[in-house]
Amino acid sequence: MRVLLAGGAGFIGSHLAEALVARGDDVIIVDSFVTGRRENLDHLASHPRVEVLDYDITAPLTSSYLEAVTGRADGRIDVVANLASPASPSDFLTMPLYILDTGAMGSRNLLTLAHEHGARYLFASTSEVYGDPLVHPQPEDYLGNVSSIGPRSCYDEAKRFGEAMAMGFHRAHGLEVRIARIFNTYGERMRPEDGRVVNTFIAQALRDEPLTVHGAGDQTRSFCHVSDMVAGLIAVMDGPMLGPVNLGNPSEVTIRALADMIIHLTGSSSLIRNQDMPPERDGDPVRRCPTIALARQQLGWVPTVSMEEGLRRMITHFEQHEGLARTFTTDGGSPDMSEWP
Repeated sequence: MRVLLAGGAGFIGSHLAEALVARGDDVIIVDSFVTGRRENLDHLASHPRVEVLDYDITAPLTSSYLEAVTGRADGRIDVVANLASPASPSDFLTMPLYILDTGAMGSRNLLTLAHEHGARYLFASTSEVYGDPLVHPQPEDYLGNVSSIGPRSCYDEAKRFGEAMAMGFHRAHGLEVRIARIFNTYGERMRPEDGRVVNTFIAQALRDEPLTVHGAGDQTRSFCHVSDMVAGLIAVMDGPMLGPVNLGNPSEVTIRALADMIIHLTGSSSLIRNQDMPPERDGDPVRRCPTIALARQQLGWVPTVSMEEGLRRMITHFEQHEGLARTFTTDGGSPDMSEWP
């Protein structure tokens, strides 16, 4: 197929681009590089089946423009995959209007392009549409508990609007759409300083700094390695279901147990420092875990990478590519492994 992938220089997007190319697809990567990183695409940029466009999807993306910049007279696009949006807590504070524009105008522009080409449209939504859930774990038919005015609302509401826009095009124009709700994902190519918990803890541990845990650390998350997430996105993209479909790891872990695990795996002598929840994290879910029965039964998808294996891969990547090689030698102690997924 020929896939236009918006947000393809981002953390998940670059891994998805890699997987699509590996299976034989042609990929047009569109990214504004506001948070996407060019180095994420260094190994793909010269590939004969990859084209990289520096373009902001908040502006209309026309077929004539694509034909002009790609030199492809046929202009065929089979799939439009929308993974474009800043997605870290630090982004929510610094660029809320841009995130809203990306979710609203960006979604509209990509849906219009998909409609022009008769292409399938894949929307990468998020578990944030459930807000701070009152139902646990979260199934796809749960309507959520979301604040429209809190510090996270720019991202939560942009994704909720993106889902609504996709369904609007489906109902009005018969557009084939696929909606995937992505739960917490970690792995290689995350930005070390973007405020998300796994990369923050790894960076702190590799620097032998205290790991900052908000509150007692009894909040929970369910972390899915990026390789599993990409397999899930491709299953949704290729599959028969409109969605939404939850994609995530149903193994739940406390933030404190995650911190202990990372200290152990890095061999760090870092301590854990408990802090009050900062105001900008108001509205953070206390518990988050997906129900993935739909993906398992209808798509045959389940995550396979254990938390320990995934963290080891990510630690190695941070050491080799992010300048965070450890400068200490300890045995890492003997953590309580009872909560490790």
